[in-house]
Amino acid sequence: MTAQLDRATVPRLGADEAVAAAAEFAAEFARDAADRDARRILPLAELDRLSGSGLLAITVPREHGGAGLPVATVVEVVRLLSAGDPNIGQIPHSHFVYVNQLRLQGTGAQQRQLFGEVLAGRRFGNAQSEAGTRHVRDIRTTLTADGPARWRLDGRKFYATGALLAHRIPVLAHLGPDGPLVVAWVDRHAEGVQVVDDWNGLGQRTTASGSVVLRAVEVGDDLITPFAVTFEGPQTYGAFAQVLHAAIDAGIARSALRDAAEFVREKSRPYPDAKVDRAADDPLVAQAFGEIELAVRGAEALLGAAARAVDRADLDLTVPAVTEASLAVAAARAATTAAALEAGSRLFEVAGTRSAAAGTGLDRHWRNARTHTLHDPAAWKIQHLGRWAVDGTPPPNHGQV
Repeated sequence: MTAQLDRATVPRLGADEAVAAAAEFAAEFARDAADRDARRILPLAELDRLSGSGLLAITVPREHGGAGLPVATVVEVVRLLSAGDPNIGQIPHSHFVYVNQLRLQGTGAQQRQLFGEVLAGRRFGNAQSEAGTRHVRDIRTTLTADGPARWRLDGRKFYATGALLAHRIPVLAHLGPDGPLVVAWVDRHAEGVQVVDDWNGLGQRTTASGSVVLRAVEVGDDLITPFAVTFEGPQTYGAFAQVLHAAIDAGIARSALRDAAEFVREKSRPYPDAKVDRAADDPLVAQAFGEIELAVRGAEALLGAAARAVDRADLDLTVPAVTEASLAVAAARAATTAAALEAGSRLFEVAGTRSAAAGTGLDRHWRNARTHTLHDPAAWKIQHLGRWAVDGTPPPNHGQV
């Protein structure tokens, strides 16, 4: 890791500073995003810069020395980073989610230790999903008792975004063969932990979303936090995780539109029937751009509204408040999914034949959108919205809405 990570603390950023820093990083990351995608260069140096900047510490609560910035600011940071390079925008997703899990469920001692690591520039990854199980919420990784206050962790995780480049990996596991779900906070380089760089998705190629293999990893009680209890009452844990996913998709949509516009201005030839000198002056091209811009702006507006709804619910943790937050996030996820896919696909329509050349790198936008939007089916978001509209049925309290 770079020297930035060796400092005692990273800068504590205010909301305006965080957004400005994210915008600056996004502009820099955008310049090499296509090359990283083409050659599958993992963004370790870029992540170290993010860590050293203090951006990954913005959700550490103020009582623990952090900035404690609102969800609306975190969402805008992730959206901006994703507009620069959505791979870099996605990698810290789990970091922010598990900082939130620690805020909700960690003991005072656990929070002092682990928040302290974040304030020193350390990153959390994730080891949550598993391949070959019945569904995404079927978890088989297990902590087995191995002496007083000691456990042995065994399992294999899939799609562990951020784990390869993390300092600590929160692992979702059962406490005992039939026990509740908990989070085991293991060191990335602990004995028995193997992170495999085997992610080969068609998009989001540089998120390092490979596998985590856990073989008899020693874990103490002091590094285990409850997870299942998070969903026993009103909560915004799931809405927070989901609105960050929506921010990634919104960033993909905006970056696709931006790159398409640049291509049309600088490289596209006008269609002769338009009788214009520039492709950008073709009324059909302008119409298509307007339609895409409308979809992206609508998605961004719903994203901002959803983030503010989560902030309001955090201040009033009641069933009506968290229901409204979940519904707002569901709308944002559905809209950002549609906008990312539309922008990533229609950019070829507006940019013309030359945009299909392999060397342009424009195809990465659709590939990134198609890959990331599969994280949760958008159709289920619409189902929950429809059931609420018809008969007031609230969305389920399982953390994926």
